[in-house]
Amino acid sequence: MTDLATLLEIQTHDTTIDRLRHRAATLPERVELEGRNAELATIDAKLADARARRDAVAREEQRLDDEGSTLEARAVAVEKKMYSGEISSPRELQAMQTDVESLRRHRAEIDDREFEVMAEREHLDAEVAEIEVARAVITADVDRLGQAIAEQVDGIDTELDAERAARAEQAATVAGSLLAKYESCRAQARGIGVAKLVGNTCQGCHLTIPSTEVDRMRHQPPDTLAHCDNCGCILVLS
Repeated sequence: MTDLATLLEIQTHDTTIDRLRHRAATLPERVELEGRNAELATIDAKLADARARRDAVAREEQRLDDEGSTLEARAVAVEKKMYSGEISSPRELQAMQTDVESLRRHRAEIDDREFEVMAEREHLDAEVAEIEVARAVITADVDRLGQAIAEQVDGIDTELDAERAARAEQAATVAGSLLAKYESCRAQARGIGVAKLVGNTCQGCHLTIPSTEVDRMRHQPPDTLAHCDNCGCILVLS
């Protein structure tokens, strides 16, 4: 096999490698995963907001509960003193009774407010739970898509390894200067470094080369490389 024929084989491997890389980068699951990740970011923000509101209400509920407990403890302490027999003055006992009633009224107001806050917190608990369920669904999709992508990429990597190994084996038989020229042409011609010339048509860009130019190529010295004047790739004349 001549070096140019080997270059054509190398080109086949390079084209396959490019196709496999493109396939790995453009898996349909990647687009879907990107969308689900965007949804996950949105729902995480929504969940954080709901939790923050729920936690603020829970703190208010706890504050009210603590305040109510404190008021009740004060009322119980006053009643205990009232009925201990230590106080004999009717006026003082009346004042203490008024104090107990005031504390209990305040406690009742606190309890009413606490019930309202508790209902609000329960509503927020339900909102948080609903968002968490929706987030779990999205997370499951993200995991599923990630696994599907990983499995496909593993398969593509196996094919890539085989193509690269075959390419390396063939590239080792080609003169370094010719291989460098091929790489240069390939970089400039969108991945096509060498192609056959069939009739007057370059198989790299599929454009027609003038007959006079083709005739000139066919009559140049055998060791002179022919190039497509459209895409610049190396031409293998048939």
